[in-house]
Amino acid sequence: MQSREDLGQGGEGLLSGMMAAVQRYIRENGLQIGDELPSEGAFSAMTGTSRTIVREAYRSLAALTLIDIGNGRRARVAAPKADVLAMITDHAVHTNQATIQQIFDVRRTIERRTVALASLRRTDREAADIVGFAEAMQRDFHEPQKVMEHDIAFHEAIGTASKNPMFAMIVGSFHVVTRHTWPIGWASRASNETRQESVDTHIAIARAIANGDPVGGETAMAEHFDLTVKALLAAGVY
Repeated sequence: MQSREDLGQGGEGLLSGMMAAVQRYIRENGLQIGDELPSEGAFSAMTGTSRTIVREAYRSLAALTLIDIGNGRRARVAAPKADVLAMITDHAVHTNQATIQQIFDVRRTIERRTVALASLRRTDREAADIVGFAEAMQRDFHEPQKVMEHDIAFHEAIGTASKNPMFAMIVGSFHVVTRHTWPIGWASRASNETRQESVDTHIAIARAIANGDPVGGETAMAEHFDLTVKALLAAGVY
């Protein structure tokens, strides 16, 4: 493990070095989700670094959802959550580091692959859930808030059904931006007929997944994002 000198001089350098040391400890010892880490005191002794720095490193890693800490028990290895990536994406948009259209360009690319994988790998239960979310969008058509929540759940269910945890996490991270843009896109559609087109593409995606049709799923997903981008552009969202 690294010594105090190896971790660098100054608070920030020492903290980032200790965070790296904790992550290296996890890798080198083959720790998995739920496995315990050494106590703050033990890790301090192992690295020759103050317990305060270890505590701050644990807290920082917990904020990133890489470890889980709680009163009265040892820190444990955790699974990263989509919420951290969601905060980063939202921050990038609101500080003009990325545009909504750039976010949707990424989404279109990722979710075409995700739907293809879901079409090939989904379980019957997952297919039924995805179809159910699409049907719920139709059922609650005149209640936009409900339609939006069904829409978000629909895409997240496809991410899960892809059986690729990275896709599931990335797709799951889009919900914050979606809750900002979805009402704008829905309102910008000139009529219920154009809004129905959006619902119809979701139904087509769901059917492709249920039928094990990756090509049909990709085609329908691309159409869905093309319609969404068109609606946002019409509303002046770039």
